[in-house]
Amino acid sequence: MLRGSWRQLWLFLLLLLQLLLLPGAPEPRGTSRPWEGTDEPGSAWAWPGFQRLQEQLRAAGALSKRYWTLFSCQVWPDDCDEDKEAAARPLGWRLPLLGQRYLDLLTTWYCSFQDCCPSGDCRISNNFTGLEWDLNVRLHGQHLVRQLVLRTVRGYLETPQPDKALALSFHGWSGTGKNFVARMLVENLYRDGLMSDCVRMFIATFHFPHRKYVDLYKEQLMGQIRETQQLCHQTLFIFDEAEKLHPGLLEVLGPHLERRAPEGHRAKFAWTIFLFLSNLRGDIINEVVLKLLKAGWSREEITMEHLEPHLQAEIVETTDNGFGHSRLVKENLIDYFIPFLPLEYRHVRLCARDAFLSQELLYTEETLDEIAQMMVFFISNNQMAPPGPANQFCGPHLGTDSAEENSFDSP
Repeated sequence: MLRGSWRQLWLFLLLLLQLLLLPGAPEPRGTSRPWEGTDEPGSAWAWPGFQRLQEQLRAAGALSKRYWTLFSCQVWPDDCDEDKEAAARPLGWRLPLLGQRYLDLLTTWYCSFQDCCPSGDCRISNNFTGLEWDLNVRLHGQHLVRQLVLRTVRGYLETPQPDKALALSFHGWSGTGKNFVARMLVENLYRDGLMSDCVRMFIATFHFPHRKYVDLYKEQLMGQIRETQQLCHQTLFIFDEAEKLHPGLLEVLGPHLERRAPEGHRAKFAWTIFLFLSNLRGDIINEVVLKLLKAGWSREEITMEHLEPHLQAEIVETTDNGFGHSRLVKENLIDYFIPFLPLEYRHVRLCARDAFLSQELLYTEETLDEIAQMMVFFISNNQMAPPGPANQFCGPHLGTDSAEENSFDSP
């Protein structure tokens, strides 16, 4: 620790030395000079050594101001508007390479113990390149999800002033990757992933287990949403097992999803994403996919137009849960119903391979075949993985660790 402190002190001293030893900056305008007009031979101001000292001090002063402007704009980009013209105005000299290195070192040193981000909030990363890579490389058999999630989320977060929250509803069998994609979003949008102050995850049967306490749950849910939005200007709320949520809880989210919500209900901070994960009507997705495959379509030729109308219609007609009868569905407040297709034999092999790689374990092609063959597929020609078994490889859950952090005090 002492050695690190001495290094930081030396870095600061070297920067000061750099400021004093680099002349060449012009003199600031309007500077009063008591020695003007006193260059008579007998004057003390005419001493050559003193005149050189004057020039060095003027240069150091101008250079110090320039360094401070550049340093402050790197560290506090939102607060450098007043100095923007000064930073952009040519001063008649170029920042020496060594001086730029000292400036970069000082910025790095400062940011090592202080939050220092271009976005102004280091908790928010919005790594769209990483999200695209994860969706393309780690997610198997879900080309519709890959296309829609990245485009929708990126477009929403890059909108300067969205007029509503973004609502996405993931549907499909267990093990097709709904939780997996939700984790990808969290890990690429936020530095601390599920542990971020900007993220809240709720599991219906864990957080809202008793129907008789719905009014209390509504109050607690509204409080958590409001508190999270006050902490972060970009928030993400995940609702797992969404089909088991009471309609009254879903009503709480309505004001955030209305395109022109009343001012009193409008979220204080602009960017809010609601993500619903559900097994609801996964059977309809499977039926449509199998019908298209048997008709000669390839999997990659299946589009949202084939699935979304059927999926949304079936959700509305569902009678055994509150999600389909909620205001969110009836008033089209959910932006996209995103279908997760049933996995095929080849996708399960890829998921098993990724599981080995993630644990740095060796595997063979025969091992991957053995794992895939242990599962019973419900159709022989167009093999699809049944719900459940593929879950251990292709759809790792978000887990309950972070969910417990968001849990309410149940009565």
